[in-house]
Amino acid sequence: MSSPRVVAVCRDGEHRFSKTPVEAIALVAGRGVEGDAHAGEHVQHRSRVRRDPLQPNLRQVHLIHAELFDEARAAGHELSPGDLGENVTTGGLDLLALPVGTLLDLGGPVVRLTGLRNPCAQINTFRPGLLKVVLARPDGTPVGEPAPSTADPRIATASPLVRKAGVMSVVERGGEVVPGAAITVTLPEEPHVPLQPV
Repeated sequence: MSSPRVVAVCRDGEHRFSKTPVEAIALVAGRGVEGDAHAGEHVQHRSRVRRDPLQPNLRQVHLIHAELFDEARAAGHELSPGDLGENVTTGGLDLLALPVGTLLDLGGPVVRLTGLRNPCAQINTFRPGLLKVVLARPDGTPVGEPAPSTADPRIATASPLVRKAGVMSVVERGGEVVPGAAITVTLPEEPHVPLQPV
């Protein structure tokens, strides 16, 4: 795998599914991406605002690994940076394997990972069948397809889902993020806690 880097950056001032790639984004500590609809100290995602508008915003910056686009392409779905609503597209970094509290230095600005993005049915509205790419069983079988016949059905139905639609984070240190910036990873102290949906 190549050195971790920023592949693309995106933002959108409106609540839409996809975001627009731009030359740079400005991260603001404790708030998120300047000019993005999901920036704020409190939750900005519509469904979460309806439940409790005063919840802390643990989803200030959404990151997706560009390698997911290759997986989607192999399944017949052409994706580009921003299509799945991420602010930062990364390359050369297994985001999903990192624990809660991991710090990512994005060339100066720093985000702290809070959890996984939980893919929803809107993904299939954007591209029919794409949900099967971003949501799978631990054995790699897409959700919605039968598990391999060799699998124990009790395990297949009880196993946790693998969510591949990226990770969420909060901004610890603000600044400008640009494509091509190197990413430095700092793991939290052990014991490490796996990322869960936030």
